[in-house]
Amino acid sequence: MRIVHGQFAPPVGATVLLFFILAGNVVRLTAQDAAVSNGSGAFATGHYRNLFAEAGYTNGEISKKLNTAYRQLFHGDPQTQSIFFWTGKNANGRLAYVTDWNNHDVRTEGMSYGMMIAVQLNKKKEFKALWNWAKTYMYISDPNHPSYGYFSWSCKTDGTPNEETAAPDGEEYFVMALYFAANRWGNGAGIYDYKRDADELLTNMRHRAEKTGATKFGMRTVAAEVNDAAKMIRFVPSIKYGDFTDPSYHLPAFYELWARWGPPSDREFWAQAAEASREFFPKAVNPQTGLAPVYANFDGTPHANRFPQSASFGYDSWRTASNWSVDWSWWRKAPQEQQLSDRIQMFFWSQGISKYGALYSLDGTPFAGPNTESGVSPPTGLVATNAVATLASTNRHGHDFVEALWAAPVPSGKMRYYDGMLYLMSLLHCSGEFRIWAPRR
Repeated sequence: MRIVHGQFAPPVGATVLLFFILAGNVVRLTAQDAAVSNGSGAFATGHYRNLFAEAGYTNGEISKKLNTAYRQLFHGDPQTQSIFFWTGKNANGRLAYVTDWNNHDVRTEGMSYGMMIAVQLNKKKEFKALWNWAKTYMYISDPNHPSYGYFSWSCKTDGTPNEETAAPDGEEYFVMALYFAANRWGNGAGIYDYKRDADELLTNMRHRAEKTGATKFGMRTVAAEVNDAAKMIRFVPSIKYGDFTDPSYHLPAFYELWARWGPPSDREFWAQAAEASREFFPKAVNPQTGLAPVYANFDGTPHANRFPQSASFGYDSWRTASNWSVDWSWWRKAPQEQQLSDRIQMFFWSQGISKYGALYSLDGTPFAGPNTESGVSPPTGLVATNAVATLASTNRHGHDFVEALWAAPVPSGKMRYYDGMLYLMSLLHCSGEFRIWAPRR
C-alpha cells in the first residue's frame, strides 16, 4: 500500500523502512514509495486553483482573456503582435516556428513554450507544426556530432543554426509537452510518436556521454544536461567553462511526473531531482528579498561570470518563483515554497506594485539605468510570474499581483516574445487551465 499524502521523503534508494498503523494493520512503506508519494496538490486532487475566479471574474471573462491572448500572440498581426508563424510544409506536414522578434531568431525555449501552450489549449495543428520545425531544423541527428540527441538552442528563421549546442530549459519543456501530447491526443507515427521521442530525449538529458567534435562554429565538448551527483539541471551541457545551474531551469513539478512516466530505469533519479530542486530553492534565493540569481552553483551560491547579470536577479530569474509555486500547486510537498512566494511578493510590493523594474542585485538594489528592455515598467513577463507566485503565497497582497496580471495588456511590439510567452503561460496557470495531462487508463 502506498501512502499518497505523506511529506516524508528520505533519499531514494536508502535502506529505510517506515511503518504506519492503519486500521489496525502495519503498513510497510519503502523510501522509494515515500519519494514518489502524490502529495496533496492538484495531481492528487484534480483541483487546480483559479485565481481569477477567486478575484471575482466570471468563466466567460476568463475564457475571453485567454482566447484574446492566444489569438494575438499566435495569429495576430505579423508585424506587431504574432510570435507564431506558419512556414510551408515537408513530408511530415506543416511547419511553424515561434520567434524572438527582437533578435530575429528561433529558440528552443520559445518553441517548447509554444508547444506547451498548444497542448494546454488543445491546439493540435500548431503543436504538430512546431514540433515538425524543431525536429527538421534544430535536432542534431548525426551520431558523430558533439550535440547528438539534443537541439540547437538558436536558429535563424530559415532554420540555419546560430549555434549547435543545447539549452536545457528548452529540452525540459520539449519533454513535458511531448508527454502531455501523448497523453491528451495519443501517439502517431514517425516524429509524432510523442512518448517515444520524450523518452529518448529524457534519457539523453541524463545519460548522453561526453563527446568532443566539430560543429559549424568550432570544436565543442558536450556532456549530459544534468549533473548526476547534484541531481540538478545544468545551465548548458557544454561545461568547458564551468559546471553550474540556472535556478529558473529547476522544474520539480515536471520531475515528479517523469518519476512516474519516464523511462523506468531513471524514475528514481527524477524523484530525487525533484527533492534536490526543492532543497535548492531556499539556498539560491536571498533570505530577505526572495530574489534568485540568473546562474548559481549547485550549492545555491550565486555563480558570477562575464555575463553582467549572472549573479543578480535578471531576465531568466523571473521564472524561478513561478517554478516553485507551480510545484506547490501540483504537489504540496515543500511548505518552504509558500515562504519563498511570500518573500518575493513582499519585496516587489515594497518597490511599488506598479513601479518595480526588471533587474536587481540580490539584496534588492535596482540596476542603474534602464531597468527593462521593453520600456514597460513593471515588465509584463515579471508581472505575470509574480502573479503565478500567488498559487503558493499566503500574504494579503497575493491577489493584488493577480489583478496586476489581469490588467496588463497582451504584449506587442518588438519585445513581445519573452514577455508574451510568460504572459500567456501565466494566464493559464492563474486560471487553473495549465494542467497535468496523465496517461489514459
